[in-house]
Amino acid sequence: MTPPEPKQRPKVRVVDKRRTEAPSAPTAPTAQVEELPVLPLQESVLFPGLALPVTVAREASLRLIEQVAGGDRMLATATLKAPLTPDAEGPASPEALFEVGTSARIAELLRLPTGATQIAVQGLTRVRFIEWVSRDPFLVARVQPLEETPPTERAQALLRTVLTTFRRVAEMAPYIPPQFAVAAMNVRDPGDLADLLSANLNIAIGDKQRLLEELDVERRLEELDSLLNQELGLLELSIKAQQELSQDVQRMQREQFLRRQLEVIRKELGETDEQSGEIEELRQKVRESGMPDSACAAAERELARLDRMQRGSPEETVTRTYIQWLVDVPWTKQTTDNGDLDHAKTVLDADHHGLDKVKDRILEYLAVTKLRPDRRSPILCFSGPPGVGKTSLGQSIAKALGRSFVRMSLGGVRDEAEIRGHRRTYVGALPGRIVQGLHKAGSINPVMMLDEIDKLGADFRGDPSAALLEVLDPEQNHSFSDHYLEVPIDLSRVMFICTANFLDAIPGPLRDRMEIIELRGYTEPEKLDIAKHHLLPRQLVDHGLTPKRAAVSDDALRRLVREYTSEAGVRNLERQIASVLRKVARRIAAGETKKVTVRGKDLDEMLGPPLIRGDIVSGRDEVGVATGLAWTPVGGDILFVEAVLVPGKGSFVLTGQLGDVMKESARAGLTYARSRSAQIGAPENWYDDYEVHVHVPAGAIPKDGPSAGVTMVVAMVSAITRNPVRRRVAMTGEITLRGKVLPVGGIKEKVIAAHRSGVKTVILPRDNEPDLRDVPDLVRKDLRFVLVEHMDEVLREALVKPVTALKPAELVSPSGTVALRGRASAKA
Repeated sequence: MTPPEPKQRPKVRVVDKRRTEAPSAPTAPTAQVEELPVLPLQESVLFPGLALPVTVAREASLRLIEQVAGGDRMLATATLKAPLTPDAEGPASPEALFEVGTSARIAELLRLPTGATQIAVQGLTRVRFIEWVSRDPFLVARVQPLEETPPTERAQALLRTVLTTFRRVAEMAPYIPPQFAVAAMNVRDPGDLADLLSANLNIAIGDKQRLLEELDVERRLEELDSLLNQELGLLELSIKAQQELSQDVQRMQREQFLRRQLEVIRKELGETDEQSGEIEELRQKVRESGMPDSACAAAERELARLDRMQRGSPEETVTRTYIQWLVDVPWTKQTTDNGDLDHAKTVLDADHHGLDKVKDRILEYLAVTKLRPDRRSPILCFSGPPGVGKTSLGQSIAKALGRSFVRMSLGGVRDEAEIRGHRRTYVGALPGRIVQGLHKAGSINPVMMLDEIDKLGADFRGDPSAALLEVLDPEQNHSFSDHYLEVPIDLSRVMFICTANFLDAIPGPLRDRMEIIELRGYTEPEKLDIAKHHLLPRQLVDHGLTPKRAAVSDDALRRLVREYTSEAGVRNLERQIASVLRKVARRIAAGETKKVTVRGKDLDEMLGPPLIRGDIVSGRDEVGVATGLAWTPVGGDILFVEAVLVPGKGSFVLTGQLGDVMKESARAGLTYARSRSAQIGAPENWYDDYEVHVHVPAGAIPKDGPSAGVTMVVAMVSAITRNPVRRRVAMTGEITLRGKVLPVGGIKEKVIAAHRSGVKTVILPRDNEPDLRDVPDLVRKDLRFVLVEHMDEVLREALVKPVTALKPAELVSPSGTVALRGRASAKA
């Protein structure tokens, strides 16, 4: 016995309840109340006199079958009011079952390899569950057989009516086999016919249960006839809809055939209609576009489909748009690069101040392109704080090359289809931003800037950064495939330039495909030059002013840089200049005829009190307060580390929203201080009698990294020994347990921040000495640098009182370098 296929109506057998069972079969239940195990049925109802195949897989039901199969094989079936969930455990509750079921006998049993059991149950009589005897391990109930009302003459009349309606249903319903229809027409008992049709018609489970519970044969036949009429109405509507659809298809095929004939006739007569003219125009554009063979084949295939389509159909618009996008791709259109290196250098110098490394890299690219024009374009990524000119630098590159420029902002993009496009199966589908950028540029070799690539996101719609792997790989992008066009596009001639503020946010595989060029923050003299030669002239034009009517003195610009902005770039500086010029424009618009010159002393009235105090490290030397240097995505900054000792039991407290790496540096520094207690002059057993508390102000700002290790050690040693820290000394470096000072990153930004804050001496790890070459000459001349290898050297330089317990040999590095002023190295 094989299990039925899913969703296939089970085959039933008509059993004459009046026929005597074989001697070996158990007899039907008598009228008295008896106890029977109850088998729950899901989405099926067993009727008396009929057989029903059931697949049993739940643990409780399997145990029921095992026990019943070894006895008289008698049980009762009950239909569940709602199907059980797949993860439901244990037997079904009595409350989930209907109150009327069917007593039955297991006729056949087959154990399946999957662990389930296939049984065939033979329905005997209707029963009512009057009391539940047991619920575990399976349901057992006391059942009472229910007797039907004897059939009457009216029931015989209803039987003929039901058979007539059923004959019409059987002729139209595809799920009723002819053999079953013949068997049903030969049943003469009204109750048996009602049960047979109820079990096999396509009606709801609730309606079947209602027919099972109805003991009056006449009412059961009346309700069955009503359900048959409903099914008959649905079948008639379905057949009518199918016939109408078939007629529509035939009409459309006939119209297409006639239109084709009409086109042939017009071609013979030399006439063309408007649609034919548009298709021929598109075909001409395809031939003139210069697209590769694969794209041309796709366009011709769609043109042939368009030619066969009915005018005005929605599919016609979709196909026409697709062909137009194929044509609009600049397959062979490209601009000629300007190979004049002097011109390129002039353009870059005019648009941007400084950025010598970036300009040299661009000029190198132009030189290589001039020598080998067929070389694939590199993928550049400008990384740096906001406002240093990353985006505008891309425009200058396009101007220097003589190429088209396209900017694509990737900030907040989370859908992969934004890059690769949507499939044409979607309503309103369009190509991705790459193809749209090529169409906007009008050439196959533009400068395409992918701005804010570190702000890409990812969600259930895909990962856009993964889609960019193919775009930004010179080994793959010569055959880029857009999901909308579905033809290969050559992107190898596009010069991609990416910008990012924070490289760590870019996935590793994507970052590996790009050449990173870091743009550092500007120094004060550089900001003054940028403000004087770039920002101020642009803002004068934007505000309708001329140099003859308004001017801003150098002193005012210097105050704007020092006291009203604190940034690595010049974006806020330009806003402050705009604020000043708005007030000047208001005075001129009010009727002032003289030239308005803004001087430094006028800024207090125009912009209010200064926002930034330049010399923030001024003041007296303090115990337990050390000045550190930090790197941020928007440039360098200084931070103060505070340490105090309070009576306690040797505990260690860290506050200031510090990251895990910074906490580890602090604990390593404390261990070093404890190991050097005798040498630094600390009280005996101070770590047993005091609690050390280290705090980094600006607690709302997260901080992390190892570069504050030496700063925290100096603050703790100062607090332990009551030895003040020199206020105008700033430091950076990673600390080890043995007191070694390891190199860190972001030296240029940190040194510029120290110079901006009024620091005079900067302590750096010796291994960072090569990084001082990136520091501007003006900053190096104003600062004194101390290169160290061990923490003892840092303590000697940073603390006011000398640490006399340390031997001089411990303070001098093996190379003899102790300090430098304005140079990269100096020998003792």
